[in-house]
Amino acid sequence: MSRNEIHTVAVAGAGTMGPGIAAVFASHGFAVRLTDVKAEMLERARATVKTIYSTLLQEGFLSQAQVDRGNANLQFVQDQAQALTGADFVLETIPEKREIKQAFYQAAEKIVGQDVVLASNTSGIPITVLGEACRYPGRVVGMHWSNPPHIIPVIEVIRGAQTEDSAVEITRDLAEKIGMIPVDVSKDVPGFVENRILYAIMREALHLLDEGIADAEAIDTIVKWGIGYKLAVIGPLELLDVAGLDIYHSVASYLNADLNASSEVSALVQEKVAKGELGIKTGKGLFDYTPEEIPTLMQRRMRLLLDVKKALMKGQ
Repeated sequence: MSRNEIHTVAVAGAGTMGPGIAAVFASHGFAVRLTDVKAEMLERARATVKTIYSTLLQEGFLSQAQVDRGNANLQFVQDQAQALTGADFVLETIPEKREIKQAFYQAAEKIVGQDVVLASNTSGIPITVLGEACRYPGRVVGMHWSNPPHIIPVIEVIRGAQTEDSAVEITRDLAEKIGMIPVDVSKDVPGFVENRILYAIMREALHLLDEGIADAEAIDTIVKWGIGYKLAVIGPLELLDVAGLDIYHSVASYLNADLNASSEVSALVQEKVAKGELGIKTGKGLFDYTPEEIPTLMQRRMRLLLDVKKALMKGQ
């Protein structure tokens, strides 16, 4: 299949990422089928898509015509086989378990054409591993979106050991057609690029918290108004040149040895998970949340992210 023959996109998984991804494809003119085995997830996805379109319209990122087009193009389908039949491109956003994803690919291969790309939004499972479940692993490619997918524009396009050039090209082209920024990840390593860097930051932040060096609010404030503020404009490798490689060499020569390099999960996180304190979804995690404040908090964060996006777009 060529890059110009993609008209119908099937998005499997209506959890955290699926609704936003489906909304983006649909608003850009693709016929989209969002599927999930759980009816309640699809109902929740309908409400999520409505909120997404309303927010993007209000903030000027979508026109009313694009919202209307998105609503007209998007179907919510519980029957997975029905959703996949006739699809020109398949993207799975199902739970991060290798066995579940591999089973999905085995099922999908029996439904879609041999030339249809099977893409994964996995956050870290190697694409090569997922492709091992397929008769035609050359069609399997990573298409890793950032959360929230309808706001963060970068998409990692990951090539597995057997991924064919055509699958990469089709995925890159599709990302560009929906206004995203595709970036090639040349080597298929766990976590790819974004999550390897993100998890390194979070590991050190949790280590500082575990050691009592600063409290959670202080750590997040320093990252948001220090590191994050700079990194939104200057990438970490650009920042090395700005600061001077000699300065980095000097500081890294003693600091690297003192940074947390543990392969274990933070003791605090293990304790919280054991107690069922999982974050916003349970009302308590590293911070406490009341049911009343969660919707307001999420909306505020979404609008702030959109404000940042507007500012960055002006600088391009």
